[in-house]
Amino acid sequence: MEVFTLPEGKYAVFIHKGPASTFMQTLTYIYETWLPESPYVIDDRPHFERLQEGYHPADAEAEEEVWVPIRL
Repeated sequence: MEVFTLPEGKYAVFIHKGPASTFMQTLTYIYETWLPESPYVIDDRPHFERLQEGYHPADAEAEEEVWVPIRL
């Protein structure tokens, strides 16, 4: 493993709940609904997800955080 330091900045954080097969619905909401209606634009920094301990992609109760870098 390597250490990776995320550049400082503002992130919008969303929770996707459900199996990975429905993840595209969450991304569609973020990028096609929330972002255009917000005062923010995507910042040129890493996007990432945080998975809960014991995450399983087929679990209907699975949760993951979606971190989207934003700026005004």
